Amino acid sequence: MQQPIGFFDSGIGGLSVLHEALQLLPHEHFLYFADSDNAPYGVRSKAEVRDLLLHALDFLAGFDPQAIVVACNTATSAAIGDARQRYPFPVIGMEPAVKPAVGATGPDKRVLVVATELTLREEKFHHLVARVDTDQRVDYLPLQELVAWAERFEFSDEVIVPYLRQKLAAFDLDAYGAIVLGCTHFIFFKKAFRQVLPAHVQILDGNRGTVNNLMNQLEHRAEQGDTAVRWFISGRPAEAAYFQKYLDLLEK
Repeated sequence: MQQPIGFFDSGIGGLSVLHEALQLLPHEHFLYFADSDNAPYGVRSKAEVRDLLLHALDFLAGFDPQAIVVACNTATSAAIGDARQRYPFPVIGMEPAVKPAVGATGPDKRVLVVATELTLREEKFHHLVARVDTDQRVDYLPLQELVAWAERFEFSDEVIVPYLRQKLAAFDLDAYGAIVLGCTHFIFFKKAFRQVLPAHVQILDGNRGTVNNLMNQLEHRAEQGDTAVRWFISGRPAEAAYFQKYLDLLEK
């Protein structure tokens, strides 16, 4: 029996990472766990997020996975170390693409990281920035509201674009070379960001790097067979149609 690969997120954001995996690992079996009953995580305490994450990963561990991807920057920043100590299989986390963004922009351009409130508060994020931002060119901004809109399938330009314009109004966007989407939910709003940002500003995320890390960690990679995904909402079996509408957005 083929061992599955688990994906976890506080809600639907991790589907943007699963979408990458479905392209790069077309013969694997996957589990997707959305902890929608307890979302959003970004406004919770670190201890709460740790307990919720480990409860969910205990559930996924019952399926004897090859690996689990914590496809949530907030949960990664709060408890990835605890998760890696708890399980015998690889646990892959998310990291905002600050290093690639700093490397991709010239010394005269700044980098803006947008993420949830908890991700931006955590020591893990600040250590990352301190390690790669030697010229002190990285700024950051919480955009917590985007998580709730994504969970409600609210993607209309009439709502999202004015919100982004208002939130970014304090920044001289011409001074920036890249913006980092530091929450997997935010990838669903990439087209709205593109409308607001100057054309020269790159939009980066950590999804491809995370799936590349997953591929490097797998002991065995299926080379034939059909893709299969089992879906769960906070531990309950869920219908594929609920998630498919989000995956369809990523194809557009």
